[in-house]
Amino acid sequence: MGLGPAQVDEDERIRSDYQFPEPIARGSALTRAIAKEFLRRLGEGDADRIAELFAEQVDWVLDWPAGGHPAVPWIRPRSTRADVADHFRAIAEFHVPGEAGGSAPRILVDGNEAVVLGDIRQTVKATGKPYTALCALHLVIEDGLITRYAVYEDSLTVAEALSGS
Repeated sequence: MGLGPAQVDEDERIRSDYQFPEPIARGSALTRAIAKEFLRRLGEGDADRIAELFAEQVDWVLDWPAGGHPAVPWIRPRSTRADVADHFRAIAEFHVPGEAGGSAPRILVDGNEAVVLGDIRQTVKATGKPYTALCALHLVIEDGLITRYAVYEDSLTVAEALSGS
């Protein structure tokens, strides 16, 4: 990137420069910040702190069969902030603490929507089997809270690791 004139707002955020002639939407900046904060809290593993980022009512979408999978007990319909906390608690319950990770995610933002691309790396407590699953996450942010959470992941890899296959 080269240097050039930039316009900043009262918060000293760049609103436009010679490379980006259109003003940066406040919604996009907020969306990116919420997505990054979600990933940070996810890395910390505190289910209640993760859930604080969600609206009271959530449009929850998981890329799994409607009935879930018997080896993956956290896969079920969710719709509330409390459900979100339960989801992340259940995931933690079945994995070895401190062994979760993933590649550095890519965050793509358009207005109030973010797509996070990366992978999930976990080790299953019961089987000791590590796994890596590719993942895409679609977030919608409204009034600073996540209102839609849609995950598209390599569910076969997850199910096989949890079932010991």
